[in-house]
Amino acid sequence: MTIISVQDAQTIILKLVEGLQETETISLDEATGRILAQPLSSPLDFPYWDNSAMDGYGVRFEDVKHAGSDHPITLDIVTEIPAGMTPNLSIQSGEACRIFTGAMLPDGVDTIVMQEKTRQEGKKVTILSPPNYLGEFVRKRGSFYQAGHILLSSGIQINEPEMAVLATAQCSHLNVYRRPRIAILSTGNELITPNQPLQPGNIIDSNQYALKAFILKNGGIPISFGIVKDEPELIKNKISEAINSADFVLSTGGVSVGDYDYIGQILAELGGEIKVNGVGMKPGKPLTVAKFNNGCVYFGLPGNPVSALVSCWRFVKLALDKLSGLKSNYQPQFITTISHDNLSSNGQRETYVWGQLKLVNGEYIFHLAEGHQNSANLINLVSTNALAILPVGVTKINQGETVKVLSL
Repeated sequence: MTIISVQDAQTIILKLVEGLQETETISLDEATGRILAQPLSSPLDFPYWDNSAMDGYGVRFEDVKHAGSDHPITLDIVTEIPAGMTPNLSIQSGEACRIFTGAMLPDGVDTIVMQEKTRQEGKKVTILSPPNYLGEFVRKRGSFYQAGHILLSSGIQINEPEMAVLATAQCSHLNVYRRPRIAILSTGNELITPNQPLQPGNIIDSNQYALKAFILKNGGIPISFGIVKDEPELIKNKISEAINSADFVLSTGGVSVGDYDYIGQILAELGGEIKVNGVGMKPGKPLTVAKFNNGCVYFGLPGNPVSALVSCWRFVKLALDKLSGLKSNYQPQFITTISHDNLSSNGQRETYVWGQLKLVNGEYIFHLAEGHQNSANLINLVSTNALAILPVGVTKINQGETVKVLSL
């Protein structure tokens, strides 16, 4: 096993991945979380027309610019315009219209006076203080976006703000990259499914469920190949099927140096070019990454559940982002913060310890998870949202000192 640095592993993995080219057209209702495959524009201006940003009175600025407490100006109210109504008259000098937020401006109105600066008596309104400038509280047509310009660029993920933009632009259908297909398989004679009776020596396969959740969270389609016993021919057949069914394959177990760890040999037999075969990190050292001629990238993850997830958070997440068509710099989300606890390492490998970022007095603080920091202990992994990093050569970070943290 040739051990390489974490940064080198990241660089190699990202070079192996090519963004998806296949696209599909979906409805707006299906678009949340998808990656836009082509730039979008709209034939509509936004705002669609001049409208009011305030409840108040639509006026001509020239009529009211000198209004004040010692010089109130009274105008005739000739109409009332709620949102959704199309005005059917023009406002002349000496006139005003009662208008509400979002309502379309009639001809002649160039300024809105908010109702707090007025006094209405019957069909007349008195302006008690002047507007600050011509056009105050008027949203001009096209001031936010002009028809025909790029509205959303390709390669962005469609989340809440983008959904609102697409809806207001009447983009009812859009072209997105297809979702990545990610195969999952677990190897090991000791593994059973959660609904099988637990016998002495068995281990319940939690990795299938953790990796499926990881894939779904990151926009992929998980394809489960289940548990494969430690028999080389069975493993070879299952891996062959997986690499011909998916963009990525995530396997757990079988990538260390034990007598039953066959994955590396099998990958080579199937034509895979092994690019990573061990990373100088803890947990997650026995990571194997291979590339096949059909473009599939194989991630042989460690079998211990914490190690498998740390490898996904540190490497597979970035690879998935690139594969999905997301435009990004494909870098981990590192922040520097304060450690609430003493953190320790033997200093031999880049070490990741798990816990939570918590907001304390307006500042994020890293709290180490309680209990053993052991790659087999998935119990204290619950609610983990960050990994603190101790670099090679650093054996201790004291409480209150700064620490680099990978935000999840």
